[in-house]
Amino acid sequence: MTRWLVTGAGGMLGTDLVAALTSRGAPVTGLDRASLDVTDAAAVTDAIARGRPDVVINCAAWTAVDDAEASEVQALAVNAGGAANLAAGCAASGARLVQVSTDYVFAGDAGQPYAEDDVPAPRTAYGRTKLAGERAVLDRLPGTGYVVRTAWLYGAHGPSFTGTMIRLESERPTVDVVDDQHGQPTWTVDVARQIIALARTTAAPGIYHATSSGQTTWFGLAREIFGLLGADPARVRPIPSSALSRPAPRPACSVLGHSAWAGTGVPAIGEWRAALHRAFPDLVAVQRASASAG
Repeated sequence: MTRWLVTGAGGMLGTDLVAALTSRGAPVTGLDRASLDVTDAAAVTDAIARGRPDVVINCAAWTAVDDAEASEVQALAVNAGGAANLAAGCAASGARLVQVSTDYVFAGDAGQPYAEDDVPAPRTAYGRTKLAGERAVLDRLPGTGYVVRTAWLYGAHGPSFTGTMIRLESERPTVDVVDDQHGQPTWTVDVARQIIALARTTAAPGIYHATSSGQTTWFGLAREIFGLLGADPARVRPIPSSALSRPAPRPACSVLGHSAWAGTGVPAIGEWRAALHRAFPDLVAVQRASASAG
């Protein structure tokens, strides 16, 4: 039976990955940041040697996009150095490695979905460090390294735009939301299933995009959330990105193409709106529990 190791297991995607593998009866070790610092090469080597995984999924990452602008060296240590350490450990043990990456490796100005083999051109420190992590894995593990890019993630086990909108619906009469950034809202449960399915195939190593199909804007997503709550979507008002001042520029286009899945036998993730409807009861339950606890 395949043995699994998930780093960054305390995060939103990592939590869902461990849960999905556990529900399948798979032997899985989940290591959160307190259990494993991926920037510590010796600790990474020891964790892989002790766990003897067949597949390592790296969800450990510096994800604070704005903070990375002023702390690129620290972000690079996690996003690239950590990936390189895991790749070295997997090379020594023979394990395969799935590196989770991001749409931020692209410039975000395309007029069509980014293909897996499009040339990256990151415009942020976060994007540069994640791209360096991709290259560390693919260079060190040409036969057993996988990069899975995702974007616009939401889930029940961490902060996300969906949770924020659910909370704000009950707190404010109106909410202003950006309407000139396009992407694919993607449920972490779907990404977890996609990664597991990929790792169980004999698919060629390389780059895969794991996002929902279709696209919308943050404004469109917010209106959908308000509608699911039984609230008036007109309470969500559109604004341009220029109305918000942030250290790191946000991509105008985060839409990713999914053509690489055609050769794997694994279908691409389905339409974003259908996934949101499936996820919504859990998202609301978590938000209301959090509000009650606070």
